Amino acid sequence: MKIVTVDCRYQFPKYAASYLVTHEKHAVVIDNGTAHSVPLILKALAQEGIPPENVDYVIITHVHLDHAGGSSALMKSCPNARLLAHPRAVLHVVDPSKLTASAKKVYGDEKFERLYGKIEAIPAERVTAMEDGEQLQWMDLTLRFIHTRGHANHHFCILVQEGAVPTAIFTGDAFGLAYPALRQNGVFIFPSTSPTDFDPEQAILSVEKIRDCGAPVAYPTHFGAVREIADASQQMIEELHFSGDLLNQAVQASAADSELDSFCESRIRKHLGEVFARRGISWNEQARELLDLDIKLNAAGIAHVARKRRGNPK
Repeated sequence: MKIVTVDCRYQFPKYAASYLVTHEKHAVVIDNGTAHSVPLILKALAQEGIPPENVDYVIITHVHLDHAGGSSALMKSCPNARLLAHPRAVLHVVDPSKLTASAKKVYGDEKFERLYGKIEAIPAERVTAMEDGEQLQWMDLTLRFIHTRGHANHHFCILVQEGAVPTAIFTGDAFGLAYPALRQNGVFIFPSTSPTDFDPEQAILSVEKIRDCGAPVAYPTHFGAVREIADASQQMIEELHFSGDLLNQAVQASAADSELDSFCESRIRKHLGEVFARRGISWNEQARELLDLDIKLNAAGIAHVARKRRGNPK
């Protein structure tokens, strides 16, 4: 078995990855970025000497478009592949109209096309839902699917085992964001609390599942191998406690519903600055640019849940 990291070139270099699990000139693709990422995935396959016809499975950890936006284009290029997804995600790959309409409402048609490209329906007969704990035998490997709520209700992780031995776990966004550019003093990892399903308690349970699965290395989509599982788990749990506390503060704040995004954003920025200082990470222009979108998305996700708990889901 070999694991290949493909830089999907989404937003920034080494910001979003697709992973190839290869074995005996066959491959499984885990997460696929956007439609613009598909040529990069096909190029990586060619470099490994694997024709698209030998891609047996395309697996998406969840349907957020930086993870699954390239699914239809990739499935067209890989005629023998089956797409595996969380049961709650299947509807959105078979009929992506609601998902794309929602994203276009946020970005507008032009920016949507620039970010994600064309997203089409995938025939239902090529899609399989994987239940929690379900196992799939592929070549000499076992793939086990672990449902991991907290970031999204339609999220799972994929544990790869060689025999009974856990080898790696692909964690989508359930094990946070670990950008190489911020690895200035050991691993630095923090949660993604983006809209709309953030649940701090469930997110902590998911981190614990990943920590305790026995795999020596995790592969978050953002970005690359994380081998410091214990340290990363502790950081994630601490940060999720911060996010949960911020959620409670937002629910109780005197700020109007319309002000909750900025309420959360200012506190996340201040907190990250303190964490950077404590960990010896430079809060320089590159870091600010790299994290700006995540900070805004994390604030929006916490504010969204706060509004729901206040009785106003909009």
